[in-house]
Amino acid sequence: MSDSISPADDTPAANAPVTARTAKTSANHLNRREKQWILYDVGNSAFVLLSTAVVPIYANSLLEAAGESNIVSTWGYMQTIASLIIALLMPILGSIADVQGMKIKFFIGFFGTGVLACCAMALPLGWVAFLAVCMLATIGLNGSLTFYDSMLIDTTTNDRMDQVSSHGYGWGYVGSTIPFIACIALIFAGPSAFGWSTAACTRASFIITALWWAAFTIPLISSYRQTHYRETADHMRDAVHGTFAELGYTFREISRNKPLWMFMVAFFFYIDAVNTVISMSTSYGTQLGIDSTQLVLALLATQFVAFPCAIAYGRLARRFGCKPMIMAAIIAYLDIVCFAAFFLRSATEFWILAILVGMFQGGIQALSRSYYGKIIPKSHANEYYGFYDIFGKTASIIGTFLVATTTSLTGNASIGVLSIAILLAVALVFLLLQKDPTKGSTEAATVD
Repeated sequence: MSDSISPADDTPAANAPVTARTAKTSANHLNRREKQWILYDVGNSAFVLLSTAVVPIYANSLLEAAGESNIVSTWGYMQTIASLIIALLMPILGSIADVQGMKIKFFIGFFGTGVLACCAMALPLGWVAFLAVCMLATIGLNGSLTFYDSMLIDTTTNDRMDQVSSHGYGWGYVGSTIPFIACIALIFAGPSAFGWSTAACTRASFIITALWWAAFTIPLISSYRQTHYRETADHMRDAVHGTFAELGYTFREISRNKPLWMFMVAFFFYIDAVNTVISMSTSYGTQLGIDSTQLVLALLATQFVAFPCAIAYGRLARRFGCKPMIMAAIIAYLDIVCFAAFFLRSATEFWILAILVGMFQGGIQALSRSYYGKIIPKSHANEYYGFYDIFGKTASIIGTFLVATTTSLTGNASIGVLSIAILLAVALVFLLLQKDPTKGSTEAATVD
């Protein structure tokens, strides 16, 4: 397989010598392509924040109006189905997207689906239809993120990946607060200012979020260049036909690469906890009876805490290493899960939980993305990120399903939350046993 090595003019060459002065500049300044890539994090994070803080509360109101009550299990099952669909699709579509010119097409397709579904959520729907549209928006978001994550290897070099990925999450957190604050102001002040119902104001917030998401995606779409790819297929049929052979080859290559598959297994378990805490936090707080205003404000505080912490994580990774910082975040999440299970009973504890999550959430996500990008072949990035998505989204399936099912069977959401600690412990064991392939090298990825 051939691998294009033509970086954009404003991207540092992978093999350029790095002096003390250029290293400092590289660490502290982002070039144009890196900034345009980061902007998509700013755009999509607005929907992530809204779907974490506002959408479950709105869905709960629809459930209550229909005589239903258990938002934790209902929301958990919806997230599970969306994650399962993405986990099944991404390896196949990811392999096709590794063909020259295909990555951006798939990205636009999933991004467009997510934005249109976000707009459709503003329609006056019943709870079943609303959750179905919300699931479609979630699929669009997560599908676009698979291709977006793999764009990182086309945007920057290995030695800058931790920093650029961390800036993506950091600016995504703080940038998403701008439309979110506008949406919250509309939801709370809209009824008196415009004479709209609270439900109508909430639905309008979905439109605001979709417009923000679209606006901050345009720079990436207009400037992106796929610099790592497989040889161009003459026809799409040839690309699709070759996809299954490529998938088998990639799976065999992963199984032979012990450090890679051990990281993927560890990632499977710890990202389960991270995604479950993110997706279930508001529904969990709602079921505990915490006021919705407190839930929303606490999650808004999470974004502001996460901004400097995510960027700081990227800098700390340069000093202590990417893998040690991931392990530190896992240990922190063990404490967070135990705190949520044993002590979270009121708004005060939810605020503490939100701040703790903000300190480590962006860091572990950003470094996972960049660490994986360093240890995979660049010309098969989308295909490998498709498998990455299998592990990430299948973990989300297990995590949300575990919490939803345990809550349904026991009637106690705290027991479901506590079970996540087991997954974190397993992940920590695998990382302790894994030999870090990036140790002592800034350009550790294999290029074939």
